[in-house]
Amino acid sequence: MRWFKALMPKEHPFFELLARHSQTLVDGAQALEGMLRGGNEIEIYCEKINRHENEADNITREVMTAIRRSFITPFDRSDIKNLITSMDDAIDQMQQTAKAVALFEVREFEQPMREMGAIIANCAALVVRAIPLLKSIGPNVTLLAAITEELTRLEGKVDDLHDLGLKRLFLKHRNNNAMDYIVGADIYDHLEKVADRFDDVANEINSIVIEQV
Repeated sequence: MRWFKALMPKEHPFFELLARHSQTLVDGAQALEGMLRGGNEIEIYCEKINRHENEADNITREVMTAIRRSFITPFDRSDIKNLITSMDDAIDQMQQTAKAVALFEVREFEQPMREMGAIIANCAALVVRAIPLLKSIGPNVTLLAAITEELTRLEGKVDDLHDLGLKRLFLKHRNNNAMDYIVGADIYDHLEKVADRFDDVANEINSIVIEQV
């Protein structure tokens, strides 16, 4: 029986990999939030974001390899691919934000930026809650729906803060240095894109739920 079991197709630990990736989102978002507080530790937080993004990339590659090699998958292969890609895009955008901060040597951040960072951290925490629920979608449909609705609501709140922040930035710098406005607007745009990617994650989770129930 031992040799027979060895020949049986094995299911790769997709949920474990997805859970590990979701934790990099939490760690990256916490580092992003710390970076947006400003001060002398900005470089440290930027490095943390880069490290978590690299870890997320490695996990994404593991998932893609497992999709190709697995005989059995917990749900449709394209759904797994789309979910991990949307999650990876979220932390990629965190890294892009950190790169902009380092490039332009930003040391202080507007209040709406800090609020956006806090919301992004909440989004990451919601994703880390949602992933384990996909193991048993039927009993968790209501909770998954609530989580994805909250992710979409938070993305809308970030959009509002983006618009508010740009308006304040314009009023602050319209008679002064235009470069300060350009740099600030770039950071606002990156933060908005992070939230957009979390909304994409919510959409992918919804798609999986719809197909499985």
